[in-house]
Amino acid sequence: VESMVPIRADGSIVDPASNGIYDWIFDINILPNRAHDLLSHQGVAEELSALLDIEFHSPVSLYKVPPLRQGYAGQALQVYVESKKCRRYMGRIVRNVKIGPSPDWVVKHLESIGQRSINNLVDATNIVMFDCGNPTHVFDAKKVGEKIIIKEVDSESKISLLGGEEKVLDKGDLTIQDGNGSLLAIAGVKGGVYGEVESTTTDIIIEVANFEPVSTRKTGRRLALFTDALKRFENDLSPVRAEYAMLELSALIAEMCPEAEFEEVVDVFEDKDKWETKRKIEVSSDYINSKLGTNFSVEEIESVWKRMKFSAQGGSVSDGGSFIITVPSLRLDLEGPHDFVEEVGRVLGLDKIEAKLPKINFDPEINKTLFKSFLARKKLINEGYREVMTYSFTKKGKVEVVRGAKGKEALRSDISKGLLEAYEMNKLNSPLFEIDPKDLKIFEIGNVFPEIGVEETNIAFCDKNGCKEMTIDGYISDGEMLDSYNKIVLPDAENNNFENWSVYPFIARDFSLWTDSNTKPEDVSAVIKENMGDSVLVGPTLIDQFEKDGRVSYAFRIVFQSFEKTLTNEEVSVFVENIYSALKNKGWEIR
Repeated sequence: VESMVPIRADGSIVDPASNGIYDWIFDINILPNRAHDLLSHQGVAEELSALLDIEFHSPVSLYKVPPLRQGYAGQALQVYVESKKCRRYMGRIVRNVKIGPSPDWVVKHLESIGQRSINNLVDATNIVMFDCGNPTHVFDAKKVGEKIIIKEVDSESKISLLGGEEKVLDKGDLTIQDGNGSLLAIAGVKGGVYGEVESTTTDIIIEVANFEPVSTRKTGRRLALFTDALKRFENDLSPVRAEYAMLELSALIAEMCPEAEFEEVVDVFEDKDKWETKRKIEVSSDYINSKLGTNFSVEEIESVWKRMKFSAQGGSVSDGGSFIITVPSLRLDLEGPHDFVEEVGRVLGLDKIEAKLPKINFDPEINKTLFKSFLARKKLINEGYREVMTYSFTKKGKVEVVRGAKGKEALRSDISKGLLEAYEMNKLNSPLFEIDPKDLKIFEIGNVFPEIGVEETNIAFCDKNGCKEMTIDGYISDGEMLDSYNKIVLPDAENNNFENWSVYPFIARDFSLWTDSNTKPEDVSAVIKENMGDSVLVGPTLIDQFEKDGRVSYAFRIVFQSFEKTLTNEEVSVFVENIYSALKNKGWEIR
């Protein structure tokens, strides 16, 4: 729960410290794996009833089922589903409705969840969607006729949507159409203006449907239509949920339009047996306790199934508390025994699970690539090489990346090219870090991506003689790896000689001066050290020395760098001036 806001019965916000009568609005963050059932008030209520162990009263039994209109001779509405992207379509005609403002309780209810009241019919569809989780829609029956077709458009098509937007549909987008082929809605996303309900509407068609999530998401995202209906359909909904929505919407319309006359529900549900057949999953108390590291009794675990309203059989202690659980059709997230482990942990309380490592009784296999990389790294470091890391992405290559960043549109097929660039750059900067360019030696271990086949691990190293590259298997043989496996000594935390580096840029300064022939480099270095401050990374380093006319010229370099911030020229200049003043006070001439 991200936040809770107290409101009065009339919708106004109040101070929770006051004694006024108010309700609470919960702002809850629903994760995608539970969006199919918790993006609804009833779903959240059922979840809370289980977690808090309080009784949940389903409102379904309270809905008043409206009778069919007098003189009704049978089905008039015709529904044709011509695409597998529509998993279920329920529709019914309701005649003699009266469009008008909603009752106050409806207006306040919608306002409390950030929705604007439009009219009684539209408000009823919104209430049902937020209450039971299945989006619904209504069309003007006299505009549409008595024939509904759910099909994909076979060519680029335009549709004018509610709110005034016009969108261009691609071939294959799923739509709701009337008998003449007029586009009524983008299925699962948004309705169109053609069949819009207006103040003069008297007959309507109720739509309660279920659409395949992936295609619905792709259509909505491509058209930049981020509706509440899309949010629910793209996270998948059980088609079984549609019947609850139809029942609730019919009851709401009957309540707000007492003179309304209902015709029968037309239900096209091709895979009904698949969705209504209850899945059975077996899970045992022993299995749950082994995964959680707990000692919950069979009775405690059985109490979870009762609180979650799962139908469970078995559970005797003699067979390890094995249960066969019938999965509720609306819980699409429960696919195997592992999912019921999470249910037990959540309901009984994660605070009851002791933090301890599991017992793993097996001999670990050697990760050859990882261990060979470790040996290669150790070997090269002992030879004076330093490890670098370069980009796996390059400007050009045989394996291209979709929507890659500019200059990094492909994956590298070798390491040497990038490593050579790094070598040249480090060679330029090596004097700053007291490294002779001739002694610079670097290496890299990383993956390369051939045009055909899977990625492989290579090693490349550069020095003054050039760059060499080979596979990690070519550099370290299996025999060498096995010989070293039992002899390797990993560094411990107390003897770790790793030193962190600063992430901030450095500033280098050179100091050149004339001294008498008796002055040694150590004398000048000592003066510089006394006055250079505590932000020097490297130095003072003697970089040049020569004699002329009985005098000696020295040149020293120091590198400033902070571990806490980026140093400015002004900050460094203070130390530079201190050094110059100290050198002059010694009687030495600054060059």
